[in-house]
Amino acid sequence: MAAAVAGAAVLGLSACSSGSTGSDASESASLGTVNVQLSWIKNEEFVGEYFADDKGYYADAGFDTVNLTAGPSTGASELLSGQADIALSDAASIGTAVAEQDAPLKIVGATFQKNPFTILSLKDGANIATPQDLIGKKIGVQDSNVNVFKALLKANDISEDQVTIVPVQFDPSPLTEGQVDGFFAYLTNEAITVAQQGHEVTNLAFADNGLPFVAETVSVTEQTLQERPEMVKAFLKAEIQGWNDAYADRDAGFDLIQNKYGKDSGQTEAKTKAGYDAQMKLVSTPETEQNGLFTISDDLKAQTIASLKAAGIDLTEDQLFDTSLLDEVYSENPSLKDYTK
Repeated sequence: MAAAVAGAAVLGLSACSSGSTGSDASESASLGTVNVQLSWIKNEEFVGEYFADDKGYYADAGFDTVNLTAGPSTGASELLSGQADIALSDAASIGTAVAEQDAPLKIVGATFQKNPFTILSLKDGANIATPQDLIGKKIGVQDSNVNVFKALLKANDISEDQVTIVPVQFDPSPLTEGQVDGFFAYLTNEAITVAQQGHEVTNLAFADNGLPFVAETVSVTEQTLQERPEMVKAFLKAEIQGWNDAYADRDAGFDLIQNKYGKDSGQTEAKTKAGYDAQMKLVSTPETEQNGLFTISDDLKAQTIASLKAAGIDLTEDQLFDTSLLDEVYSENPSLKDYTK
């Protein structure tokens, strides 16, 4: 999955090596192969995973192979069917599965502290700037995002029959060609693409309009948590190391995206760079600067639960989150918190 903000303060920073490690029993034991379901295509959204693979953090953690399977997907079905051991998803998608299907899933960490979802429109078109502007409009929504879009409607007391949902793919051309009034997009992706095509755009960001929940969540089944906790810890540690590097070295990250892992994504240099900078504003916050990447503060957990409840997804924090293993990773490897240095 993939949000239009430019320039991040991360660009000129040089961090201390995120490869520094503490004691971790998983490093001495083989953890075999782990299958990771990505939420989106292999673009800049997963640059931390690329660093973790390329710099050997996954291997150092004890994995023989880490398979990064491209989306788009919410990951819930892959987790429940056993196709994936870990999925990068979002709180609304995982929360919906837990609340409506009693799915035994848990969020153990989050790459994005703020979700990147937006309803994109053209300023000289529908110019959807408030939730009420959605009423009477045709909104292009991808199949995998329908539940999240319906959550936005519920959170803003808009009934589904007040909006026409038009099935679309992820190419935003239905918006630019006037087939829809608004388009379910990402502030790190399609919102940038359309703006770079020369259009003035308006974004109705979910996080600012009733749904401030975490995204790019590291999600697993409860069975995996119970039976393979060392695997989950090892994966989280390698992820933190990879994303620490992604924060510190934009140029190296850009090279990994354009010339190795994302070379077939079809994105331009300008789009990749803009997306990279935009997402870092979702990844790194004052909270993570204090507590480390992937952490989810008590306040953010409460905000996530409240926003999901407003959207009709009624859960407790304990039903959705279990960040105890992430706490253990940082307790055993406190230097990993210092990604800004």
